[in-house]
Amino acid sequence: MYLAIRARHSIAAFAAAAIISFASPASAQEVAESHLKAARAAITALTATEQFDSILPQAAAALRGELIQKNPDLVQVITRLVDEETIALAPRRGDLEREAAVIYAKIFSEQQLNEIAAFYNSDTGRKLLEDGALVARQVHEAAGIWQRGIARDLARSVGTKLDEITSANAANAQQPTEGDEAQQVNQ
Repeated sequence: MYLAIRARHSIAAFAAAAIISFASPASAQEVAESHLKAARAAITALTATEQFDSILPQAAAALRGELIQKNPDLVQVITRLVDEETIALAPRRGDLEREAAVIYAKIFSEQQLNEIAAFYNSDTGRKLLEDGALVARQVHEAAGIWQRGIARDLARSVGTKLDEITSANAANAQQPTEGDEAQQVNQ
């Protein structure tokens, strides 16, 4: 009995958190259906929401682990229930897609979304998606090398100029001035 109550509370808490996280003032009615369609196409082309595919399985695994730890004698029952409820909640993944489409539609025009989708569905766009992280990492490494080189060259250049100035100041300090020369002649 305790397990059933605890499981219901955990599932209810998870469901409430999911509902709250998807609740937003953005409404699909505020955006034309064609605009939302373009947004969905752009999101799909960008694979913008794929990173969230693991949320439900991770929540299920965490709940399963928590419940099994408290009730190790009910492993099979817990596993079956968590799996069944996870599968029942899977269609709600579409809620995130709708919210993401509304967000994209509010930021980009329908034409821009169509252009984004067209680009990222092209061979070049797919290549950018596949290798963009690698390129970004290598550019970051190159920037680090460049930064160290530019800092070294700046320090070297400024050091050389400072040496020239301090040497010139030291030489000027050792040369007698006109007033000093006049005093030496009068003596």
